[in-house]
Amino acid sequence: MPVPLRTIPPDTTPFDATSTAAEVIAGVDLRGKRAVVTGGASGIGLETACALARAGADVTLAVRNLAQGRRAVDDIGRPNVRAARLDLADQSSIAAFVAQWQGPLHILVNNAGVMATPELRTAEGWEMQFATNHLGHFALSLGLHDALAQAHGARVVVVSSVGHLNGEVLFDDLNFEHHPYDPWAAYSQSKTANVLFTVEAAKRWAPDAITVNALTPGRIRTGLMRHLASQPTAPPARFQADNPDISYKSVEQGAATSVLLAASPMVEGVTGRYFADNNEAEAQQPSIRLGVADYAVDAENAARLWQVSLDLIAAAHAHASSAATADATDTDTAAAAAAAAITATSTSTQDPQQKEESL
Repeated sequence: MPVPLRTIPPDTTPFDATSTAAEVIAGVDLRGKRAVVTGGASGIGLETACALARAGADVTLAVRNLAQGRRAVDDIGRPNVRAARLDLADQSSIAAFVAQWQGPLHILVNNAGVMATPELRTAEGWEMQFATNHLGHFALSLGLHDALAQAHGARVVVVSSVGHLNGEVLFDDLNFEHHPYDPWAAYSQSKTANVLFTVEAAKRWAPDAITVNALTPGRIRTGLMRHLASQPTAPPARFQADNPDISYKSVEQGAATSVLLAASPMVEGVTGRYFADNNEAEAQQPSIRLGVADYAVDAENAARLWQVSLDLIAAAHAHASSAATADATDTDTAAAAAAAAITATSTSTQDPQQKEESL
């Protein structure tokens, strides 16, 4: 039966910022469940995948570097874990991943991301952080929607950041074509977009009993910080690793909120929310760097971003189709077909103990 949707008051779990992934999932049995964790080969993605696998889930590590993913699978050392290639900055890679997936999907953890990159653009001309952190996961989630609906109670977990508090989505210049590129503004935009996706997806997918929640994992020293040293200017104080006012979590603690939202019965049926330190966050208060910004949960912003994102991806698919097919001359028809393809996936079933890259 579909899971009834509900809300949860703040501070209603027994967990906090010091809790670990193993603690929040203790006693949970995920045997028979299938999960995808993007960026699952390192950092909190790897710890999230490990926790879900230890609880019995069949876990796919969706990774850009397949060799690294295979090493992670070997390190985890469980037969219910595999790796498959997924480059979130490459729409053809996303389409291939979706096309390979068969059967229901119970848990999707949109974990992968980049932060404060140099000015880089995808083949479509999209700014790299917005393209990877938001548009890539948007296309992946829509592509896997039918698989999630088949699970009758699936959960989508979206890893955002406290960095969303630094700025809104720049609807008039998403790709920094008219403003000087600012790596921190671009990062904040992408993380706000993650929360807005959560708000709109939760509304649209409630009839399918798919819950969608966002979170900030806290500050963890992982590969996400690899671009900091290459920045021409110092990062804001709140991002500096040696700032004594910043407390850091371990990887095990950083993955905890993702695992809680992916698997804990304490949040069953909760949707469209933003969590921090294993509890639902409250609205941000002025001058306090905690909570969720009003603009990140604004329903009009969420609906607008959804449509803008859908249009961007449909146009990209239409362009690729036109370039590859000599008679694909009707751009509007091609765009419509591409948009429909985003939400389509196979409804056939497959043995969950499948081999690597056979999803």
